[in-house]
Amino acid sequence: MDSQPLQTLLVGIDAGCRSVLDPLFEDGALPNLQSIFDDGTAAPLESQVPPWTPSAWPSLYTGVNPGKHGVFGFLDFDGYDWDVVNATCVREHALWELLDRCGHSSVVVNVPVTNPPRAFDGALVPGYTAPEDPTCYPEGVLDEVRDAIGDYRVYAPRNVDEDEAVAWYRRLVGMRGEAFRYLVSRFEPSFGFVQFQQTDTVFHEYPDDDAKVRAVYEAVDEQVGAILDDCDPDTVLVASDHGIGPYSGYEFRVNDFLREQGYVETARGGDGMPSWSTIASDELQQGDAGNDRGHGLLERGLAVSAKVGITSQRIGAALERAGLDEFVAERVPENLVRAATERVDFPSSKAYVRDRIECGVRINLRGREPDGVVSPERYRSVRSDLVDALEGVRTPSGNRVFETVATREAFFDGPHVDNAPDVVTVPTDFDQFLSAQLRGTQFGQPREPWNHKRDGIVAAAGAGVDPDADLSDAHLFDVAPTVLATLDAPASDRMDGETLPVVEPAGEQSYPAYDAGETVATDDGDVEARLADLGYIE
Repeated sequence: MDSQPLQTLLVGIDAGCRSVLDPLFEDGALPNLQSIFDDGTAAPLESQVPPWTPSAWPSLYTGVNPGKHGVFGFLDFDGYDWDVVNATCVREHALWELLDRCGHSSVVVNVPVTNPPRAFDGALVPGYTAPEDPTCYPEGVLDEVRDAIGDYRVYAPRNVDEDEAVAWYRRLVGMRGEAFRYLVSRFEPSFGFVQFQQTDTVFHEYPDDDAKVRAVYEAVDEQVGAILDDCDPDTVLVASDHGIGPYSGYEFRVNDFLREQGYVETARGGDGMPSWSTIASDELQQGDAGNDRGHGLLERGLAVSAKVGITSQRIGAALERAGLDEFVAERVPENLVRAATERVDFPSSKAYVRDRIECGVRINLRGREPDGVVSPERYRSVRSDLVDALEGVRTPSGNRVFETVATREAFFDGPHVDNAPDVVTVPTDFDQFLSAQLRGTQFGQPREPWNHKRDGIVAAAGAGVDPDADLSDAHLFDVAPTVLATLDAPASDRMDGETLPVVEPAGEQSYPAYDAGETVATDDGDVEARLADLGYIE
């Protein structure tokens, strides 16, 4: 393939951080990534709160905090109902849309929360949270990619064994690189952005398995090398949305704490919004599922909440429609059914954790929530009391659970702050695993021995990059204005980040406000179908 006129390449490595990369660099396992770090400059990249994929990647590619772009977690809530977030939930322009306004074209592959895309000069194939056959831009480009490289999937097939899973991770990584190189050849963009998700997935699925982690990262490095060779970009940036590492603290079940404090009310049966992740992750998934279709469906249905914090309200309805509700009653042990049916009664509670990855507590405010019970006059006092109570929580070993407990205004600003938790809770060193589940006790062992950490990674190399630049204060919000500056495009005056000192800033300007009508297409709204595409239910 001939060299293409790619000026700036951004490589996104989900959960990438020095604690993972450095041992692989020392072994010489990642020569292409290491060359970027060695030839340029690199540093930890401070993520935002919450440091999770669905909110952090939009912050990276818009340069604004969640209070401005509107995404705080995997779920988009309307009262007590929800849908999986997609690009229509991101209420700020992506950097490739701003580049379009500055006369630059872009190719974007596998970036999370980009389905369905808005029109711009270039091509986009969405990543995580999209359906298996996502809406791409321009229309028909996914068929082109599949014809050109042989296959392209967003997710690995379901029900594969451990060896097959890692092989599929490597294949998916290969698909990202091959699709990206094809689209760069096809569209000849100024800017390219390719993201690799499996570097995060492998830690959640196979924690502490160094061989599997190495296999995934070696596949990423191979694709990075092929992209560098084929596309020959002038400037290369590597960035991650957050880091990852082992958790040595406790699981803190915030809703159990809030129940004891008198904020959370519970319900049994179908009166609440139940969450089934405890059964999925602690009980059923450890058993022998066999080949029974019902049992397999049940496990995958329950597993969704372990993966993305989703409640079982709709999963339960899906089971009932499939005629499996009686199967559940027959097969699930009585004590587990009893535990599962004690749920947070969201409409009756004063405050609760809705989704653990939001890192915060929500107040059931009258006039804002459909069945709010806290009057606006009491809002500030209830919030202040919650901050005081949560600040005082200590683990059984006497350590602080939270390094910071504050009102949402301390972390977010913008037109969508009302979508944020009312009280933001930042676990100490992100070493305490937060849970929204009711388990009857406040503390336990973390369900996942590895999970997200605050510091990711950023590196820059190439023409015009200052290899001696000090990146010690680099933040997630800085990536978008830095990419724009490498192409001499002004940053948006709404951005919260600043151009990193690797390149000269290109100033800033006012860009038109986000317009929801610019979307190419919308999803069909079928949540169960989306969850099936994510591999959680059939």
